[in-house]
Amino acid sequence: MGGISIWQLLIIAVIVVLLFGTKKLRNLGGDLGSAIKGFKNAIGDEKDSIAKAEKSADTLSDSSSTTSEASQKETQKDNSQA
Repeated sequence: MGGISIWQLLIIAVIVVLLFGTKKLRNLGGDLGSAIKGFKNAIGDEKDSIAKAEKSADTLSDSSSTTSEASQKETQKDNSQA
């Protein structure tokens, strides 16, 4: 009681095919598939751009720490000479 049997699903499928036709349903399926594919590509591109941004931020922080270490060594060298 309350569940949908396989026969009821088959009757609904036949009615849908009769109402819309197989060609229209095929086009609808293709459009839905391409929309899902585009969505997955957009999500993948966003993840790639986030990963690139994080990588460039890490590179910038590494180069700035290297620059600050070189400045500190130079300052210490100047202080020892004075």
